[in-house]
Amino acid sequence: MAEPQRLQKLLAQQGLASRRQVEAWIMAGRIRVNGAVVTELGYKADPEQDHIEVDGQRIKFSRDPVRHVLLLHKPVGVLSTCADPWGRKTVLDLLPEPWHSQIRLYPVGRLDADSSGALLLSDDGDLTLKLTHPRYHLPKTYRVQVQGQPSQTTLQHWRDGVDLEGYTTLPAEVERCPAPDFFKRSNPEGSWLRVVLFEGRNRQIRRVAERLGHPVLALHREAIGPLRLGNLKPGQFRQLEPHWIQALLAPFPQR
Repeated sequence: MAEPQRLQKLLAQQGLASRRQVEAWIMAGRIRVNGAVVTELGYKADPEQDHIEVDGQRIKFSRDPVRHVLLLHKPVGVLSTCADPWGRKTVLDLLPEPWHSQIRLYPVGRLDADSSGALLLSDDGDLTLKLTHPRYHLPKTYRVQVQGQPSQTTLQHWRDGVDLEGYTTLPAEVERCPAPDFFKRSNPEGSWLRVVLFEGRNRQIRRVAERLGHPVLALHREAIGPLRLGNLKPGQFRQLEPHWIQALLAPFPQR
């Protein structure tokens, strides 16, 4: 008999959703164990002995679930979500079979619709939780075009940290750089910057640039930790081999 574990951990390990999503399912009464609805977040179950259902469908547990992680080049205009109530295109719509429907992938973090670049997709809830946790300072590298010509004082302010509604951002790396080769229509009134962040707050680059008086004109994420897009074109992806997944999970220095 296996040792009982919390439902959110069991279901996340099977790639059904992130732990937070499973917790929402529990609170909504969507999960039953041995026929009884479970609403306690700390509830533990044994996948070998207990009958676990989500929305009335029994979950079959694998002893050694396969971890799938994809690196996708997200195009502008595509949403970093699994489904959209208004029918807009999502990152899952870019994937062919069996990735599109037979494997339950979901985005690891986000890129807003107006941004492009590197985005991870995975069916591993534990991996997603670790890579998106605020304490896990996974560096992400961006090419950003901002309006106008930021001064060195402004760039240093960005590097040191900027106040966003009472929170000061962590130190960042910010340098001027050339436009990416794939940007055919670069705005002549803008400046290109390479920005490396060690945290992932919502729309952070856009908010900081706006606060500093240089709104973002274009934003492209070219790397997540050690992973670079390489020759992946917009809409293309590649499956990560185990050694790349381990490289992602390697500890990064605290900032």
